[in-house]
Amino acid sequence: MEKQEQLYEGKAKKVFATEDPELLIVSYKDDATAFNGLKKGTITGKGVINNQMSNRLMTLLESKGIPTHLVQELNTRETLVKKVSIVPLEVIVRNIAAGSFSKRYGVEEGVVFDAPTLEFSYKNDALGDPLLNTRHALALKLATPAEIKTIEDYSLRINEILKEFWAGCGVTLVDFKLEFGRLSDGTIVLADEISPDTCRLWDSATKEKLDKDRFRRDMGGVEEAYATIMARLEANL
Repeated sequence: MEKQEQLYEGKAKKVFATEDPELLIVSYKDDATAFNGLKKGTITGKGVINNQMSNRLMTLLESKGIPTHLVQELNTRETLVKKVSIVPLEVIVRNIAAGSFSKRYGVEEGVVFDAPTLEFSYKNDALGDPLLNTRHALALKLATPAEIKTIEDYSLRINEILKEFWAGCGVTLVDFKLEFGRLSDGTIVLADEISPDTCRLWDSATKEKLDKDRFRRDMGGVEEAYATIMARLEANL
């Protein structure tokens, strides 16, 4: 499958057309951003890790009945995916208080929830990706009631699968962000990526952060953390 014109460049990825209008090539970059693009930098090797981790985890999810946009990994940085229309709802699933949840609600980081929480935010950089509820999403016509129910059900099931997988790697899945898309026939599938950019992943024993928080918070050891989490994944898949 040959890359054709570039259709889009985001904070972490470039998207290219192919000769098949229903298939795209995603190329992962080493660029890193935080706080809605206010902080920028580079994490050497991040694109390779995020590409390969996303593909391995999406393959795992496919095997458990979660449909995804994944078609085929082409090389270490590029993957062939189904073309989707992204539903402009970012889904955040949280198992433990951290990040913006702790700041917003004054909850100490590390508090374990009795049950996972699920948040929606409006995928809109100009507005700062504001939080919204289901009725807001319906009022804005971002998705139908059936689509929202499907997205919620898939998200909670993905959480169960990934929590169990990461626990087997000695890693705690604190929280993570998901994006979904519509295929040309309207089918909802998991899209975007699953990586240390989009997940909070802590060492289960030491609580060491093995994700993008090391970049956000200037903690150092960012590349090493990404390499560590990838090595644990590969040892358990």
